[in-house]
Formats: sequence, C-alpha cells, structure tokens
Amino acid sequence: MHTKLDFNLTPFLTIWEVTRACALSCKHCRAEAMDQRDPRELNLEEGKKLLNDIAAMQTPIVIFTGGDSLQRDDLEDLIAHGKSLHLKTGAIPAATPRLTRERLASLGRAGIDQLALSLDASTAAAHDRLRGVEGSFEKTMQGARWIRELGIPLQINTTIGAWNFADVDALVALVDSLGIVFWEVFFLVPTGRGSELQGCAAEQYEEIFGKLYELSLRAPFIIKITEAPHYRRYIMQHSEAATLAAAAQDANRFMTKQNARGPRMGLSPLPVNAGKGFCFVDRIGDVYPSGFLPLSAGNVRNESIVSLYRSSPLFKEMRSPNLLKGRCGRCEYRDVCGGSRSRAYAVLGDYLGEDPCCIYQPADQ
Repeated sequence: MHTKLDFNLTPFLTIWEVTRACALSCKHCRAEAMDQRDPRELNLEEGKKLLNDIAAMQTPIVIFTGGDSLQRDDLEDLIAHGKSLHLKTGAIPAATPRLTRERLASLGRAGIDQLALSLDASTAAAHDRLRGVEGSFEKTMQGARWIRELGIPLQINTTIGAWNFADVDALVALVDSLGIVFWEVFFLVPTGRGSELQGCAAEQYEEIFGKLYELSLRAPFIIKITEAPHYRRYIMQHSEAATLAAAAQDANRFMTKQNARGPRMGLSPLPVNAGKGFCFVDRIGDVYPSGFLPLSAGNVRNESIVSLYRSSPLFKEMRSPNLLKGRCGRCEYRDVCGGSRSRAYAVLGDYLGEDPCCIYQPADQ
C-alpha cells in the first residue's frame, strides 16, 4: 500500500502533538514546552475525530508526540482508537518520573506499535545538560530496558548540532548497543528554544552523512534522517547507478531495504518532506507542513485535516519543487530532496528558499 500512496492526497505520516506539557527543559525544544497542560488542547472526542480523518486519508502511520505524551491520561484511549482504524501508532514519552514500567505496559496493552525515547549524547552529563534535568539520561536508559523487556519495538530519537558533532561516533556506538529497531536522527532547525543553539556547518552534514551511511550498511535497524533531506542526494551520489533516475530508484531501495524483516513501522519508499507525505497537528488542532515550520494551514476544529492537507495553498506549494528558489530550485535532486523547508524559513525567512546547510552546488540548468 505504501508504494501506491499519492502524496498530493495522502501523507505517509501524521504527527499529532497531543500536549505541549513536559517536565524537561530541553535546550533544543522546538515547542518551548512547559510543565502544564494547555486547556485548549484537543480533547478525547476531538482527537478521535482527528484520527478518523487521518485514517480516511489512508495515512498508514500516526505518532503521538509532545511535549510529553504521557501527560495525557487518555493516551491509551487514543492509541486504542487508532488501532481500531488499522493505523500504525507510535508515541514519544519523555524521560521523567511519569515514565514507569507500568505506564509503558499500559501503552503496550492499548496496542502501541513502537515507542521512541530521546538520546542526544553518549554520556549522562552531556545529555542531562541539554535536557535541563539531572538524571534524564539514566531514566532514558531505564526506559529503554523496560520497553525491550515488554517486547515493544524501541526507537531512539537524536538531535544533532554543533554541540554534539564531536560525539557522533560515541553516540553511534551507544545507539548500536541498545537493541533498537529504528534510529531517527534530527538535524537542528533553529526554532523555539533551538534558535539559541548552533547547528552543524554544511561540511559537517556531509561528514555525518558518511558515518550514518556506513552504519546503515551493517546495522539491523532502520536509520531515518529528519530535516536533512539532502541525505538522499548523498546516497544517490554514492550509489553505483549510472543515471539520476536509476540512482533515485537505488536510494529508495536502500532506504527501505530493512522494512520487511524488522519493525512494524518503516520508512516511506518515496521522498517525504514538509507537507509532502508529512503532516503535523499541534495541541490545539493547528495543521502544519512540519513541526519545525511555524506556518499553519488552518485548524481541524474548523476544517478537516483532509482538505487542509490536500487543498490548502501552503501544502500545495510544499509539494511543488518548481517553486523552490536558489540552489534548491536549480538542483537536479530537487524532486527527491527539496531541502529543509523548515530550515530555509528559520534562517532565511523564506520557506521556498534554498537550504543553507547543503554543500552541493547544482549543475547549471
């Protein structure tokens, strides 16, 4: 089914920020979360309607994120409803005292397909410093052990920037030892609290791409790159395919080769980018092309997510590579990459501008 998705009609993945409340104070938080619930959050019935509409679009995967998704007492009800609609479901709990073995087991009974924990450094001191709470590293390690013991597929999420660039090799070794099925590597977008941090230089992206590519050739888990779509360009450049079209096909095979034997949720076989196979819903129902791109197409309390994704001018522009500007607009890889629209907006103020963190110089068109 996934290979037949038309991204003009159906996102491969919808992420719903069920709450922005969180007890951590992460320096790179795109949401600037605080430890209290917003009374404007979508309630249970509104959430079920949202899930009904997501399923009606034939979207295969929905992720419940935050903030800390465990701050929703009805998270299990949402998961169970999603499962009743044949959605694959995931959640991203924060490493706080709410992360208990009993709650994780409850999520498992509700039918959760995958659980993700965040890990941003190879040492407790560095991780806790970024997360703003002492002990969060050990809580993450403990949570990972519990998730594995419960038989729930474990995902690790890592954000990379200038602060942990030198730690990437040690992070690779640690993540490789955790028995995961999925590693999602985020590259910093300077938005929210993250606007105070320094991201990697374009040359450093290429160096990290090389490390992740080498790891992916031997790792038993899937590696997904978020907010650095030029990783696909990197793969295509390093493939042995003779033509651009063949290289693109090779990149798709490479990035999905492990789906059948491992996790129940995998990578899209088609290039996903903001608003193109991807949709983000915030806690109050505003719909965005990406959680890192603070431009809303509308609100699900007023209009269906189906019509917002398919018909809003913002989302339609996101799916139009011919509208891209600068190097991204001239690039022969724009259909399979397209650059980070979120980073272009955060750095340049133009969501159709070129990705400032890509080193590639396109051939003259």
